[in-house]
Amino acid sequence: MNEHEIPPPDGRPVDVYLDLLRVRMPNDDYQLLLSVVEPVLQAIDEQQMPTIDFSLDGDNAEALPQEIRDEAALVIATAVTGRLDNEVVEIDTDETGPVRVVTDAVTASDPERLGEIADYLRERHQQNEELRGIAEASGLPSDF
Repeated sequence: MNEHEIPPPDGRPVDVYLDLLRVRMPNDDYQLLLSVVEPVLQAIDEQQMPTIDFSLDGDNAEALPQEIRDEAALVIATAVTGRLDNEVVEIDTDETGPVRVVTDAVTASDPERLGEIADYLRERHQQNEELRGIAEASGLPSDF
């Protein structure tokens, strides 16, 4: 078992991470972060993730500073993975522009693996564009 996989003695990794953020962040920012992540954490605890609609990139996300969005993504990743070594990396592709991705520290420091993720993002974007074209040609909504 790696060091980052050992459960903390006083609770879940996400609770430890939130405690660290509470100390590190200004109170207003921390409260804003909690307003974003609490519904998601509750859904995870209740194992209702398929029914929750959550995005850090939607219309409402524009009001959130990038730092809060990044921390929210890291809090959620910690809750899902139980790992404290998650990082946000920005991968730039010509098709999509910069995309922020949460991954573990080993992957974040591996240029080859990041290249594979960029390839996947390009392929996914191409598939979405094809589906969007099919939807538009069929008279179906294409705003997915």
